Formats: sequence, structure tokens, C-alpha cells
Amino acid sequence: MLAIVDYGSGNLRSVERAAQAALAHLGENPEGVALVSDPDQLRRADRVIFPGQGSMNDCMEKLAASGLMPALQEVIRNKPFLGICVGEQMLFEASEERDTPGLGILPGQVLRFTAARGVVDAQGRPLKVPHMGWNKVRFVCEHPVIAGLHAPTGAWFYFVHSYHAEPTNPEHVLGTSDYGISFTCAVASDNIVATQFHPEKSAQSGLRLLANFLQWSPV
Repeated sequence: MLAIVDYGSGNLRSVERAAQAALAHLGENPEGVALVSDPDQLRRADRVIFPGQGSMNDCMEKLAASGLMPALQEVIRNKPFLGICVGEQMLFEASEERDTPGLGILPGQVLRFTAARGVVDAQGRPLKVPHMGWNKVRFVCEHPVIAGLHAPTGAWFYFVHSYHAEPTNPEHVLGTSDYGISFTCAVASDNIVATQFHPEKSAQSGLRLLANFLQWSPV
């Protein structure tokens, strides 16, 4: 069973539909996807998707109030795990967004896009924040979840965000993109993959990534 963590935040229905489409693409039963708000059901899942949407502060508060925190911390460490958008950011130690502590699973910080950090156009004018729309992703290393997505010019994915993770460990960087600056937009460590972009909104590239995740068996 694929569990999509339902803690009161995230684009759950879009993620659910995309995961069902990926299962159907693989010739498997799309009914193997469930929105999960029960800790024991989460622990029984075969693999887990952790979406997030809005502010990291609100997402962390909703997660704490949901009663899912202990079960989530368990499955992050022992199940194939995919974080999406704020679900990626929450894996890190802290965010500048209202000085919000994260889950601390991965070392690093979540930073805001600002002109002072170089988020400007060719004429030096500040770029609009949030960063929204389609952008190229360069995957910087091999990983089963991104198989078939190493286009020479980058694969296209959909973004909506004002903050981005900056991992402390460069070995955790799976993909980068550009918005005035080069920033990390995908990370991987052991059984964890997480993306700042939205695979559920990213057409064929997103479908491929989700299908790869559904077949991935971390060693």
C-alpha cells in the first residue's frame, strides 16, 4: 500500500490522482493508494509520500496536531519515502520562514529567495517571488527514482515556492534548478527522496518520477 500522509496540509487529491495514474501506467491496481491519517495505518504502509503546501510553520503545526509525528518519524527512516514541496523542506533542520524548526532528518536550512542572494534577472532587477511555473531540473547524480530523466538540457518540472532547501551535505543533492541563482530542488539520502518541485503537476516527467518511486527498493 502506498500511503499519502494526510495531516491536513498538501495538495492531497492531486498527489493521489497522480500516484494512481503512475500505478496504472505500471499495470498495477490504482486502488493501492490511500490517504492516511491513522498512525498505525501509516506504519503498515509499503511506501510513503509526504506532501506539503503553504507555509512550513503551518505545516509543522498541523503535523504536530495530527498525532502522526511519531509514526512519520519511524517511516521516514525505514520505508521508501518521497517528500514533495514543503514536505521536502520539513525534512531539514530549520527554515527562515518564521524561524520554524524542521524534523531534522537531513542537515541543512531552508532559505528564502531574495534579491540580496542574487535572485535577480539579467538587468539586476529582483525576480518575482514566489517562483512559479515550469523550470528545468538538472539531476547531478544517478538514482533509481530519476531513471530516464537525464535529458542533456534538463527535464521540465512545475514549481510553486518562495523558499528552497540548502543541504549541508553536498552528497544529498540530487537535482538543481535556476532562478537567478542555482538552487537545490531535489535531495536523496538512503531510503529518502524529496523534491521542491511538484511531480504530480509535471506531466510526463512527473509521471515517470512517480512510477520510478513506486518500483524503487532501497538497499
